Amino acid sequence: MPEMGDKGITRARRIVQWMLNMTLAVVWLVVLLAIVVNVGLETISLVRAALSLIGLVVFSWLFLRITRAILNRSYATREVVLSGILALALAALGGASPTGWGFVPLGWLSVAAVGLSRRNAILLGVGTALVTSPIVILAMLSGQDPAGVNEEGSVAGLVVGVLVYNVLLAATLPWANRLWVWIWQLAEQAHVGKEAQSRLAVAEERLRFARDLHDLVGHQLSAIAVKSELAARLAADPDAAAAEMAEVRSLARKALRELREAVRGYRELDLVAELGSVRAVLEAAGVDCRLHLPYRDVPAEVAPVFAWVIREAVTNVLRHSTASVCDITVRFTDEEAILEVRNDGVTPKPIEDLGTGLAGLTERLAAVGGTLTARPNGSGQFTLRAVAPVLAGVPA
Repeated sequence: MPEMGDKGITRARRIVQWMLNMTLAVVWLVVLLAIVVNVGLETISLVRAALSLIGLVVFSWLFLRITRAILNRSYATREVVLSGILALALAALGGASPTGWGFVPLGWLSVAAVGLSRRNAILLGVGTALVTSPIVILAMLSGQDPAGVNEEGSVAGLVVGVLVYNVLLAATLPWANRLWVWIWQLAEQAHVGKEAQSRLAVAEERLRFARDLHDLVGHQLSAIAVKSELAARLAADPDAAAAEMAEVRSLARKALRELREAVRGYRELDLVAELGSVRAVLEAAGVDCRLHLPYRDVPAEVAPVFAWVIREAVTNVLRHSTASVCDITVRFTDEEAILEVRNDGVTPKPIEDLGTGLAGLTERLAAVGGTLTARPNGSGQFTLRAVAPVLAGVPA
């Protein structure tokens, strides 16, 4: 799998997990503030506060197990049920203030609704509101709301408290987390699609090679088989058998020559064909490929080497970056030819971390008197630059 792709998915997973667990951090913040206020007003005893905190620790452990299950594409039913019961118990034990312990069931709902169908998530939100509303109303009537939404026990205060608690927060927290998980799943699917595209490109190249071999040497090999069989039948006529075997030898030499030409064609790439191939692969992977080419053909002595450089460079783009743009520039003068491949979506890293492919390219360019440089630019971009003298010949 592409290295940077794996790092990108891991980073996306970490961000989504951090956002899911952020709700738990908010729960702790609200509860701790409520404890300070309630203890100061002596509306809750230290024993009840201590027991509630112990229960909140257990709730947090279950909460973290639920978020891990969400990112593993499973639903932790047991943890959801146990943490839901514990959330209601903590709300009742701590006073059920909408700005205090009553916020714990909301934290539970924010992750319990993730992984369910839209219909079941709505039903769970409505059910949570119906169960917690009486607890909240009782807490406000008894003066346990440290925020003092309105006059104690007033109808307006009850309405505002219930609406804020059950309609606004209960309707937004779960769907915000569902959105984060949905975005992460889209990123994961895009990563899988990119990997599948790379495998498809390899498979197509193998099929093309097999087809070329069949077309080039298949006929000669079939003819050799027929001629050999005919020569065996003509064993009684030495002259005729010798003539047939001479044709077999000629066919075998021709097949061997064409096979060598086929293999050499794969070893010495065509620059124009390679440019079209890498552009198709990059665009299929969602990378905008921009070609900046001269109006004249690249000199024949450097074109095959540049084709190899482009193939390796694009392979590194797909493996080691999350690029959205890749610029390929080719230019030459009477003295030298220059190839540059520049892409975004990288982080600064040592060149040796990019694998052994660049070492092979350096040797190829050195064979024709050229040089290769590859380095990050420090602004999320990476540039590979190959320079080769135009008058240098490629060794046979």
